[in-house]
Amino acid sequence: MNIEINPNTLMKNEITMTLTQEQTDFYFENGYLKYGSVLESDELEALRREYDHEFEKAWKNDSFRNLSVGDEARTEDKKKSKQKMFQIMQLCERNIQFRKILFNKKILDVVEELMGPNIMLFHDQALFKPAKTGGPVPWHQDNGYWHCSPANLVSCWMTLDDACKENGAMQVIPGSHLKPYRHAETQASKALQEIEAPIDESKIVVVDLKAGECMFHHCQTLHYTQPNTTDYQRRAFIIHFMVPGTRQSSGKRMHPSFSHPILRMTV
Repeated sequence: MNIEINPNTLMKNEITMTLTQEQTDFYFENGYLKYGSVLESDELEALRREYDHEFEKAWKNDSFRNLSVGDEARTEDKKKSKQKMFQIMQLCERNIQFRKILFNKKILDVVEELMGPNIMLFHDQALFKPAKTGGPVPWHQDNGYWHCSPANLVSCWMTLDDACKENGAMQVIPGSHLKPYRHAETQASKALQEIEAPIDESKIVVVDLKAGECMFHHCQTLHYTQPNTTDYQRRAFIIHFMVPGTRQSSGKRMHPSFSHPILRMTV
């Protein structure tokens, strides 16, 4: 049996792009990109239910972090502190719905254009700011925590609620991804770090998002979220992507595993 392959079809598939050239240029110049919706309405509602369910379970069995007080705090203090920045790492290992979202085609298509065709999970995290008491996350670069090389990791920051400046939308400094900054532990919590250099507030951009929308940012982009003093919670889910072979400062190479699956690979 002879199989005919139309080369024009192959070429068309090869050059199909998710992002416009303007969007790609904006990301590499500024270190972030507001993208828009990646979830259908039914997907959004399912993730909201599962997100709340996982945090309820984590509350009961003390399997969460409150970054506002740090890991050294007692369980009682974590739950009763005046400010609460709740975190669950690797939600994809607890819940199949969040495992599935790692393979979301819309997300991976964008990541491929920003980072290349071979994509591996670094880790994911859920960051929950409750209404009125949600704590801040100070100005930092993600790679200030991770110390990864090559420093080209891409993050997809997705919100399950409308996110504005007042309830904890991302704030960024465009162009800050072009160099690393020194970080130090914060006085409030050893779990958080912040850059030692002052921030030029005139350069701050607030990335407002509607529920189900996302933004992408480089691992060296300076970003911050302010306390949530509003009557509205802010539930965010973040996926951090790396290329296979990425190393951390110890020299350890990140190998594919259940915790760090290969999400897309071109052979």
